[in-house]
Amino acid sequence: MLFDYEVLRLIWWALLGVLLVAFAITDGFDMGVAALLPAVARTDGQRRQVINTVGPVWEGNQVWFILGGGAIFAAWPALYAVSFSGFYLAMFLILSALIIRPVAFKFRSKREEPAWRARWDAALCFSGVVPALIFGVAVGNVLQGVPFHFDSSLRPFYTGSFFGLLNPFALLCGVVSLSMLVLHGATWLQIKADGEPAARARAYGKLAALVVIVLFAIGGIWVSQMDGYRIMTDMNPEGPSNPLRKEVVLEAGRWLANFRDYPLLWLVPLAGFAGALLALLGLQTQRGALSFIGSKLSVAAIITTVGAAMFPVILPSSTQPGHSLTVWDSSSSHYTLGVMLFSTALLLPIVLLYTAWVYKVLWGKVSEHDVSKDMY
Repeated sequence: MLFDYEVLRLIWWALLGVLLVAFAITDGFDMGVAALLPAVARTDGQRRQVINTVGPVWEGNQVWFILGGGAIFAAWPALYAVSFSGFYLAMFLILSALIIRPVAFKFRSKREEPAWRARWDAALCFSGVVPALIFGVAVGNVLQGVPFHFDSSLRPFYTGSFFGLLNPFALLCGVVSLSMLVLHGATWLQIKADGEPAARARAYGKLAALVVIVLFAIGGIWVSQMDGYRIMTDMNPEGPSNPLRKEVVLEAGRWLANFRDYPLLWLVPLAGFAGALLALLGLQTQRGALSFIGSKLSVAAIITTVGAAMFPVILPSSTQPGHSLTVWDSSSSHYTLGVMLFSTALLLPIVLLYTAWVYKVLWGKVSEHDVSKDMY
C-alpha cells in the first residue's frame, strides 16, 4: 500500500468531513430555499421563480449525501451500524423529507388549482426544515454521547429513544443548523433571484445570520462546561478495529482540549463567526457573491469545529464510554481503505468537474417573468 494504516485512517476521517461539508454547502442552500419558500414568495409566480432557482441543481447536490452515506458504510462500518440503527426514526424522517422533495418538484405544476400547489409548496417547506433541524439535533446528541454499547461479538445495541434525542442542547444545535442553512438559502436567492423574493430573502437572511452568531456562541459556552471524552489508554493507530480495547473517562470541558493543545484550531470557530458576519454584510449591501461566500465559509467552519473538537473520537457512548468509536478503532481494514482511496482519487475529480460545468451552464438570475409554464 502507498500509505500505512494510520495515514489512511486519518485521510478517511478527513474525507468524511469533506463530504459532510460538501453536502451541507451544496444541498444546504436547497434546503434553505425550500424552508424560506412560504416566507419569501407570496404569489404563484414568485413561488415558481424561487423553486426554479434550485430546480435544475438539487439532484446533483444530493449526490454528496449519497457519497457521505457510502463513505460511512464502507470506511467506518461500526459507525454506520450504530448511527443508522440507533437514529432509525430520525433517519426515517430525513429520508421521508428528501423523498417528498422530488415528488413536490414534479407534481406541483401538474395542476393549476391554488390548493393543489399550496399543498406541494408546504411539502417543499417541510423537506427543507426537517432535515436541517434533525441534522443539527443529531450533532448535538453526538457531542453529548449516544446510548449504545457492544457485546463481546461486537454487535451494537442502542438503548435510547427518539424523544430522548430532543433534549435542550440538541435542540439548540438543531436551531443553529436550521438558521445556518436558512442563511445559506437566503444568500443563494440573492444571487439567483430578483424582485420581491430576493428582497424578502435578504431580510430573513440577516435575521438568520444574527441567530447563527448568537446561538453558535451560546453553544460554544455550553460545550465548554459539558463532559467530553478522554481516552486513557495509549491507542495504536496501526491496531485492529476493536472499540472494546480502551479505557475512556468523562472530563468536564474535554471537548476544548484540542483547541488548548493546538491554539491555531481556534481559527476554525472564529471563521464560523466571520463567515456569518460576512454574509450579513453582503446581504446588507446587496452583494450576492460576498454573502454567498460568507455563508459557505460559516457552514464549513461550524461543521469543522465539531470534528476538530471531538478528534479522535467519532461517536462517543454515554452508557459505556469505553465502547466509544474513534478514528483508530472503528475503521475498515487497511486494504479496504486503500482500494477506496484509489477509487475516490479517480472518480471524485470527475464529479467535481461535472458539477462545476453544470453550475457554469445554469448560471444567471431567474426572473418571475422568465419562468416558463413548463418549468417547476
